[in-house]
Amino acid sequence: MRIRTFMRTAVARLASATALALAVAAGAANAVAADATSGEQRHNVVKDPYFGDVLFYFFQDRYFTSLTNLMVAQHFDRVSHHADEAEVLRGGLYLSYGLHREAGEIFAQLIEKSAVPAVRDRAWYYLAKIRYQRGLLAPAEEAIGRIKGHLPPDLEEDRALLQANLLMARGDYVGAAAVLKPLAADSNAGLYARYNLGVALIMGGTAAQGSEILDQVGAVPATSEEIRNLRDKANVALGFAALKDKEPERARIYLERVRLSGMFANKALLGFGWAADALDQPQAALVPWTELQGRDPSDAAVLEAKLAVPYALAQIGSYGQSLDQYNGAIGAFEQESARLDESIAAIRAGKLIKGLLASNPGEEMGWFWNIEHLPEMPHAAHLVQVLALHEFQESFKNYRDLQFLARNLRQWDGNLGVIGDMLANRRQAFAQRLPQVRAKERGTEIASLEKQRDELAGELARAEEQSDGFAFADQKERELGVRLDRVRATLDREAADPEMSAAGERYRRVVGALRWQLAQEFPTRLWEAKKDFKQFAGELAGARGRDAELAQAEREEPAHFEKFAERIDVLRRRILALMPRVTELIERQRQAVQELAVTELLRQKERLAAYTTQARFAVAQIYDRAGLAKDGVNAPVQ
Repeated sequence: MRIRTFMRTAVARLASATALALAVAAGAANAVAADATSGEQRHNVVKDPYFGDVLFYFFQDRYFTSLTNLMVAQHFDRVSHHADEAEVLRGGLYLSYGLHREAGEIFAQLIEKSAVPAVRDRAWYYLAKIRYQRGLLAPAEEAIGRIKGHLPPDLEEDRALLQANLLMARGDYVGAAAVLKPLAADSNAGLYARYNLGVALIMGGTAAQGSEILDQVGAVPATSEEIRNLRDKANVALGFAALKDKEPERARIYLERVRLSGMFANKALLGFGWAADALDQPQAALVPWTELQGRDPSDAAVLEAKLAVPYALAQIGSYGQSLDQYNGAIGAFEQESARLDESIAAIRAGKLIKGLLASNPGEEMGWFWNIEHLPEMPHAAHLVQVLALHEFQESFKNYRDLQFLARNLRQWDGNLGVIGDMLANRRQAFAQRLPQVRAKERGTEIASLEKQRDELAGELARAEEQSDGFAFADQKERELGVRLDRVRATLDREAADPEMSAAGERYRRVVGALRWQLAQEFPTRLWEAKKDFKQFAGELAGARGRDAELAQAEREEPAHFEKFAERIDVLRRRILALMPRVTELIERQRQAVQELAVTELLRQKERLAAYTTQARFAVAQIYDRAGLAKDGVNAPVQ
């Protein structure tokens, strides 16, 4: 789809977040694609991961998921680097669901806040367009009136076309013509502008000038199917306008330009026949009418041709053939009316809606989702006219979106049950494990360890202050120190013994060596002792912190569990309250959708009834004209 293709290109090159979101909402792919090459862009880097997550779902066309994730991220202030872009995207997504009022409030706040003129004008343009598409003409005019001339050229042309459409919608054809005249240029947008200008001039009372402009549109070389259809539309409008002005020769010139296989072919064939009839050429009128009456009878022009052919035959005096044709038309009308009854019964039985949902699946709701496949129905051709109705399309979208909301509510109702079970398991696990953890923590005797820590800190400080190497002696050194103390005691007792003099000298040398060794290793051993003490103190502090956390958890966690349980209960009650409301709305919308379809088919039945009545009057006239008695022979009269 053109809109989808543009959006992927636009974010890769970055038109701006505004152009992106509003392009999705308004469906103006051509206009905003022009923005993407207008030089107004800057490279956009996603700085917040949560905003990237939102964009990921956005590019997957999962707009509902994207919107809900965005609102959650905004609630927890997780997209602070993209605050304005996030708001514009939210406004665009609101627009995509038809929430124009809420989107308008977002845009107004951004505009008042700090938006640059170019962004501000684009915001108002797309807001005006979506309002116009929803038939909100006054709000659309209010929005388009806020544009201050900062749109790029392509969007400016679209703005003028939109403004002209708004003016024509309230009958100001002169004002619409004044807006459209500057756009009469040799571009596709200018071609549409010239067509609308021609219509506005004709409706505004300047028929000659308007017809001249439409004539130019009707003769323009076709470069695409879109332009060919516009050209055919202009020629059909000119042809029927000429017929209305009793200028059949001119009407034929215009209608001859219309393609036989285009979407306006049937109407052109019908008008061409009436032009020939107006020139008293019934034989010539039979050619287009005969071709037309063999086409799909669901088209009103084809049904009218079924009356026009016998009318022309009667004009040339072929009363028998005319009578047969009229009787055949009556039979066809009655048969088509019966088929319409079958279609109406199928619609009221719910087959249309079920078939549409089955043949047009979609994971999420979306305002710009379209019906692409016809469902299986007794007479599917009848649905063409029904599905062509804008009102039916929008009504069915609402029904489909309500179905999505109902599924979403059911899913969340189930999810809340699962979350409730998870909470119950967490609560049970907490209650079971807390006493075990508490018992383990109590077994560590934190208070006793803290007392030891304080004693060790004091001893470490004393040893460092006194440079006491013996404080850091290892086991062998301590054992040696004990032996030396015993030797010293012995030496003291035997001090009078001359033989002890040599032993005393050896003692002094050993003591000196030990003290020298301890003094040499004192800095290293002091550093290691401090390091070990710091680790011990840290682990002890961690144990004390865990003990405090356990105490806090023991006090507060049950309240947290209760709070979560209350939230789950509140949400479940909200969901249970919403579900019957949505179910009721689904039923009401289903009836509304079906009634729209039935009303259109009943309108076709009324048209058939009117055609049948005309055919019966024509049959009676043929009998009178042929001089047949009311109860006479039914045989054809030549």
